[in-house]
Amino acid sequence: MFKYIKNDLPASIVVFFVALPLCLGIALASGAPLFSGLIAGIIGGIVVGALSGSQIGVSGPAAGLAAIVLTAIGALGGYQNFLLAVVLGGAIQLAFGILKAGIIGYYFPSSVIKGMLTGIGIIIILKQIPHFFGYNPESNFVFFETDGQNTFSEIFQTVNNISPGATLVAVIGLAILLLWDKVLAKKGKIFQLVQGPLVAVAVGIIFYVLTMDSETISISSDHLVSVPIPEDATSFLAQFSFPNFGAISNPQIWITAFTIALVASLETLLCVEATDKLDPYKNVTPTNRELLAQGTGNILSGMVGGLPITQVIVRSSANIQSGGRSKMSAIIHGFFLLISVILIPRLLNMIPLSVLAAILLIVGYKLAKPALFKKMYQLGWKQFIPFTVTVLGIVFTDLLVGIGLGLAVGVVVILIKSYQNSHFLHIEDKSNGIHKIKMTLAEEVTFFNKGAILKELDSIPKDSYLELDVRNTRYLDNDIIEILEDFSGKAKNRNIDIKLISERGITENPDSYIEFFKLRPKSA
Repeated sequence: MFKYIKNDLPASIVVFFVALPLCLGIALASGAPLFSGLIAGIIGGIVVGALSGSQIGVSGPAAGLAAIVLTAIGALGGYQNFLLAVVLGGAIQLAFGILKAGIIGYYFPSSVIKGMLTGIGIIIILKQIPHFFGYNPESNFVFFETDGQNTFSEIFQTVNNISPGATLVAVIGLAILLLWDKVLAKKGKIFQLVQGPLVAVAVGIIFYVLTMDSETISISSDHLVSVPIPEDATSFLAQFSFPNFGAISNPQIWITAFTIALVASLETLLCVEATDKLDPYKNVTPTNRELLAQGTGNILSGMVGGLPITQVIVRSSANIQSGGRSKMSAIIHGFFLLISVILIPRLLNMIPLSVLAAILLIVGYKLAKPALFKKMYQLGWKQFIPFTVTVLGIVFTDLLVGIGLGLAVGVVVILIKSYQNSHFLHIEDKSNGIHKIKMTLAEEVTFFNKGAILKELDSIPKDSYLELDVRNTRYLDNDIIEILEDFSGKAKNRNIDIKLISERGITENPDSYIEFFKLRPKSA
């Protein structure tokens, strides 16, 4: 496990600095105690990281579940009742894993997965712009915020709320990150071991300390990380909450549990698919094992007061981009979260949010590079349209709606291509007033192809000779056989002769297509 520690340790530090504000921000957006986000981050890193088969995926509280959590806490009558739903949701995820439901993740088109990554990258950039300039509005990974604002209106409001100190240290941090990435990382091993984000955060803390008394460039407390600071062991333990098992008979608890399990599993499977595509070493994550790991993590998180957990693309992509090679980077980042909230919460509370925004801007850009749009366009409309719809859906609604829209468009594209590719039609000869036509059916012909085949058969003119080749057809839907049966009657009236070519030989004008295909081998 420690084979790649020289890669995993620096990556875990970067993931830690990315995860820390996200854990707190998601807890805030969910209407839950801030400590609950940290609990989920710690368990997601240590427990799920250890149990997962993913080498580079990182788990923690998910922004995609924030709206569900916010609604559920109020509807279920309190946070302890909600924690019971999290525990039960984890148990349902275990059942999904045992039933091998992880295969669902393989049915999402590549264009939708790439659109999801790009959309999340754009959202990260748009959401972090206000924080970069020291303006900290209510923020979640959705377009419309609960305060009536939206992603773009918050960016416009930033113009009137710029904090000079926060902006200055963010610019310095961004310059360090770019310099480290483009120049210094190639100069020596020390610059590969000590990552740019760690230096940027350290500079941010030093800047805050040195400018505390400045009237112009000091950074106010609301522009800093805010980790709960316990006074002693008793107050630390008091931050943990426990589920109310007395509410287990409440049907609303079970509905919420199933919703959490379904959404968290879907988000995890999509993230697994996406991170495997980003992984330069092309590791393949066992999806059913991932569901078992996530289910275990959610049971433990709910038992001690944490938010629901999923594998998260922002942390995972930061891990990949920072050179993480094995699951140790995720596990170590979990330990960093645990140690930091116990030992150095006051130091963490000196980190400017604008510096963390600079780190996330780099992460977002690497997910949504302009070159990817050009590449998807060059692949053709079948790839570009689902990709674009997914990106726009995520940016202007939220993650799950965007993916749903992209998937719906992807299905439509598949139906259109299925309609077009059900058969090949070739007119060989028109001499002597007879149209000689050859129609070759595809390997699989289903009811989706009814319209295309019916249209072609109806357009065959009178006095034609149709050669129908089904030698390569391995599956022929009964709906298509019925179309051929109906057409045989029309063919006689229109003086159309049919030569049916199959694995059994050549048959001229079959009496019954239904009877003919009943006699075909089942593999055909």
